[in-house]
Amino acid sequence: MELIDILLLFFTFLFLLWWWRFCSATTHKGSKNLPPGPPGWPIVGNLFQVILQRRHFIYVIRDLRKIYGPIFTMQMGQRTLIIVTSADLIHEALIQRGPLFASRPKDSPIRLIFSKGKCAINSAEYGPLWRSLRRNFVTEMISPLRIKQCSWIRKWAMEGHMRRIEEEARDKGFVEVMSNCRLTICSILICLCFGAKITEGRIKSIESILKDVMLVTLPKLPDFLPVLTPLFQKQVREAKKLRKKQVELVAPLIRSRKEYVESNGKLENDEMVSPVGAAYVDSLFELEVPSRGRLGEEELVTLVSEIISAGTDTSATAVEWALLHLVMEQKIQERLYSEIVECVGKNGEVLERHVEKMAYLGAVIKETFRRHPPSHFVLSHAATSETELGGYRIPKDASVEFYTAWLSENPEMWEDPNEFRPERFLNGDGVDVDITGTKGVKMMPFGVGRRICPAWTLGVLHINMLLAKMVLAFKWLPIPNSPPDPTETFAFTVVMKNPLKALIVPRSIYPS
Repeated sequence: MELIDILLLFFTFLFLLWWWRFCSATTHKGSKNLPPGPPGWPIVGNLFQVILQRRHFIYVIRDLRKIYGPIFTMQMGQRTLIIVTSADLIHEALIQRGPLFASRPKDSPIRLIFSKGKCAINSAEYGPLWRSLRRNFVTEMISPLRIKQCSWIRKWAMEGHMRRIEEEARDKGFVEVMSNCRLTICSILICLCFGAKITEGRIKSIESILKDVMLVTLPKLPDFLPVLTPLFQKQVREAKKLRKKQVELVAPLIRSRKEYVESNGKLENDEMVSPVGAAYVDSLFELEVPSRGRLGEEELVTLVSEIISAGTDTSATAVEWALLHLVMEQKIQERLYSEIVECVGKNGEVLERHVEKMAYLGAVIKETFRRHPPSHFVLSHAATSETELGGYRIPKDASVEFYTAWLSENPEMWEDPNEFRPERFLNGDGVDVDITGTKGVKMMPFGVGRRICPAWTLGVLHINMLLAKMVLAFKWLPIPNSPPDPTETFAFTVVMKNPLKALIVPRSIYPS
């Protein structure tokens, strides 16, 4: 250890000692009526207790919920976490009192490297900046008119998807589901954002770097003890290098599109395939947002990156989990196939208007989200001002964490919750479920309330289209002597530990 590191550790210790004594002297007021929670250690609270358990945070929360009930507090270093687990309290906070719980907590130094001062729809604090960015996104990316105008992009990408998985099955003998779905959805989102068709190699490079960005921004020690940030300069430098790579990959597309737009579409550019005004980034060039004015190039990189990252990861993961159950439970797959054939015919083409009519397909997707929610928490919330929830005080600067996995695991809300049973959404306990949470919260794969994922309808469309096309064209089967493994692991989303590989047989040659 170098001398400078020793000095930093020494002064950090002195500061923490002072900070602990200061906090002890000023905050011992009956826990300030915070929700109950596990007793913590001096200075670090429950932080090291969690680290020393050497298991994922989600399992710690599951155990604490049984002890402390529907709402409890964890003191994670300098950050106070209020964990909310019950449907009633989630509905009260995010629906009934939505504006009050619609903000975001402070970001860590590493996250700020990638969000350019929180100039992003997901991370922006509740206020004029967030409203401006979200309103523009809804109008220019996910309005019914825009979705209809861009249907040709989905058709182009999904035709390529079907050819690619058929070629892969011939070459390898099986299909790797996740990698193919990620590539297809990423190509759709890149075309929607930039109005451009780019090479498969560039798509993979962008997808890879954005996945690295998501992983590097997952919570780390300095998030909870910012005073230790000077000891993590290596990680900060690596994050800055990653941000530089991200900008180097994404910015050229922004510049190309801007030149194309400024020429009113007259500039010759083989990549640009959408007319001026039809790409999401077109709307950002002239957008003026409160307190910032026109957006700079790095802010544009951040905004398009979050759309591509979030849309690719959650949609591809959902398709993989759905196909896992279709492979493991052939009766479900055959019932879904029968519905698709009834709607479009054995040799028909699945169009966007068709999937809206497929009730069983919708039930399969909803059951996939219930059984395998993209994350066990929604993104952290924060109160816009000090308030109360469940009879307890919620400080303005606390991170309010909504633990959503328990909603879909709760046997009081769902019959046999561990079973994959799409029929529950046709004639069972899921019939009246409102995925937006407005009527009540039983599952929330996209969040609910003011900060619900604004593109959730677009994501569901992509999932429905991919799954319907794949099941109509092929029968999906397990690899002999190598059954699928449903074990979960935690990345940015909850994914299969061992990605799904399956055999496919063209329906045209498979006996009915």
